[in-house]
Amino acid sequence: MIEPFIIRAIIAGVGIAIIAGAIGCFVVWRKMAYFGDSLAHSALLGVALGLVMGISTNLGTIIICSIFATVLIWLQQKKILATDTLLGILAHSALSVGMVTLSLLEQSVDLHSYLFGDILAVNSAEIYFILFGGFFVLIFLYFNWSSFVLMTIDEKLAKAEGINIVFYQLLIMLLMTIVVAVSFKIVGLLLITSLLIIPAAAARQLAKSPEKMAIISSLLAVLSVAIGIYGSLYLDTPSGPSIVVTSTIIFIVISIFSFLAKKNN
Repeated sequence: MIEPFIIRAIIAGVGIAIIAGAIGCFVVWRKMAYFGDSLAHSALLGVALGLVMGISTNLGTIIICSIFATVLIWLQQKKILATDTLLGILAHSALSVGMVTLSLLEQSVDLHSYLFGDILAVNSAEIYFILFGGFFVLIFLYFNWSSFVLMTIDEKLAKAEGINIVFYQLLIMLLMTIVVAVSFKIVGLLLITSLLIIPAAAARQLAKSPEKMAIISSLLAVLSVAIGIYGSLYLDTPSGPSIVVTSTIIFIVISIFSFLAKKNN
């Protein structure tokens, strides 16, 4: 008989994998990997906010990451500094403030689980949050897919079609914020970006259209989560890193076969 905590871990992992695989395509296409890392770093301040205010750490993460994304867009429009410089300043400032805040709390905080994840400790309430957040992200992706893709391909053409570039940039960032908020319990704040990037990068070598890439990316992410959870239980290793290692191995295998196929052709 399968233990309930394993069932919860699988449900949570599959839910995260589906949305991370889909939104991860835009992270790869739009070269937003550094933004993803910065967003994950700022999420620690969101965790601290949740603990200080006595609210859900997921909600605290959404609040802080949403502010982070909004401030970044505003500063980008002002053209004060280069984007990578702004990301570095905002991310490391938020990370440092979050660490200091957590250190000042009287209650003990399991910082390791926040940084590297612990999918086997996911409870029912967190599963509902993951499913609700994932549904929200997928709905927005579905109804705005063509605008997102067109903006990614050619921003000038998208503007000519009447697409508000700033609005959709902010929307993508907010969707990434939700993904970070619902998934840090799974793979940890330091490893979230890998779940966004690696399956999408692997899928890019197999897919011939944006839609197929999103589907394949989600499937590869689900496979990584499933094997990672099993490996974590069997080898008694940390769940978050185990998922990422599995995803990396899948990426390497696909890359090798893709290279050999192109070479033979």
